[in-house]
Amino acid sequence: MGLLHSMKTRLSPAKEKVSHLAQKHEGRIHHGLDKAAHAVDRKTKGKYSHKIQSGTGKAKHAMDRLAHKEDGGGTPPPAGGATPPPPPTS
Repeated sequence: MGLLHSMKTRLSPAKEKVSHLAQKHEGRIHHGLDKAAHAVDRKTKGKYSHKIQSGTGKAKHAMDRLAHKEDGGGTPPPAGGATPPPPPTS
């Protein structure tokens, strides 16, 4: 038995648990990502809005993959994040 196979076997229960939690708390995770993105965008005064949106979208996509949303053969979740944060007020 190879090292990689051994590691996959040992980590399988943990991956299943994380997947279950990601499915169970999907809304809260997405809300937290949006809230964090908005806070960072505010602190940087909109300077990195595009990069923040891109990173948030990638994080959401990774979370959806972890929650096994794409292996049903259906349509994958939309790329990108939620609506962009509002522009900073001066």
